[in-house]
Amino acid sequence: MAGKIGQKILSLGMVFVLLFIIGIFAAQAQTKTVILATTTSTQDSGLLDVLIPIFEKKTGYFVKTIAVGSGQAMAMGQKGEADVLLVHSPDAEKKFMSEGYGVNRKLVMHNDFIIVGPPEDQAKIKGIKSSVKAFKKIASEKSLFVSRGDNSGTHAKEKAIWKAAGMNPEGEKWYQQTGLGMGQTLSVASEKKGYTLADRGTYLAVKKNIGLDILGEGDAILLNIYHVIEVNPAKWPKVNSAGAKAFSDFMVSKETQGIIKTFGVDKFGSPLFFPDAGKKEEELGK
Repeated sequence: MAGKIGQKILSLGMVFVLLFIIGIFAAQAQTKTVILATTTSTQDSGLLDVLIPIFEKKTGYFVKTIAVGSGQAMAMGQKGEADVLLVHSPDAEKKFMSEGYGVNRKLVMHNDFIIVGPPEDQAKIKGIKSSVKAFKKIASEKSLFVSRGDNSGTHAKEKAIWKAAGMNPEGEKWYQQTGLGMGQTLSVASEKKGYTLADRGTYLAVKKNIGLDILGEGDAILLNIYHVIEVNPAKWPKVNSAGAKAFSDFMVSKETQGIIKTFGVDKFGSPLFFPDAGKKEEELGK
C-alpha cells in the first residue's frame, strides 16, 4: 500500500515537473514572439516579405504580422494586443501617443498616394493637379468612387481630401466602401471601373493584375508617411517591449534603410518607398 502511495506521489511530482518545464518553454516562446500590427500596404507591397526574415535571422525573434488598416492597428495597440506598430496615419498616431499608448515613435519612410481610375477616365480628371479639384470633378460627374472605408491611413487621407473639398460623399450612390485592404480595394475598383485613392507602393505591386491607370499624382496633400511605434509597456506590462524595441531599431537601422531605398527598383524601375530615418517630417516631399 505504502509503495503504491509512493508511486502516486512520484507520478504527481513528475507531472508537476513536466508542467513546470512546459511553462518555461511557453514563456520563452512568448518572449521570442513579436506581434506586429501594420497597415496592409507594407504587406501588399511585399516589403515585409523581404524585411521580416532578415530581422528574424538577426535577432532570433519570430514576428507575427497582423496586416490591417492603420486605425485598426492602433486600436490593437490601445488594447495591448500588439507589441509594435508600423502605420501611416500621422494625425491618429499623434493622438495615440498623446494618450500614452505608444512610446518611441520613429520616422521610417514615405511614399505617396495616387488617384487611380479606369483608362477611359469618364470623369476626365487626368491632368488636374489639385487632388481636391479631382475629387470634386468625380463627385460632380457622379462617377463611381471606391473607398476602403476601414479607418486606415489611406481612408483617413481620403476623408481629409473630401473635407478639403467641402464634401461628405457617404450615403451617395456613386460612393461605395469596401471595408477591405488596399490590394483588395484596388481589385474591386478595377472590376467596377471606379476611381480610388491608393498608396503608390501597393498599386505598383498589383498593377499587372488590375485595369487602373494613375490619373492624379504629385499634389503635396498626397504625401504618405510611415512611422514605427512601440506599444507602451507602462500601460500593458505583458507586451514584448524588448522585441518591440528590437524591431523598431531594426526598421531605422542603416542596413534596413538601404534595403528600403532599393526595394522595387529592379521590378518597377523605381523604389516603392523612400527611407527617412533620422529626418524631420517637415523635410519630406521637398
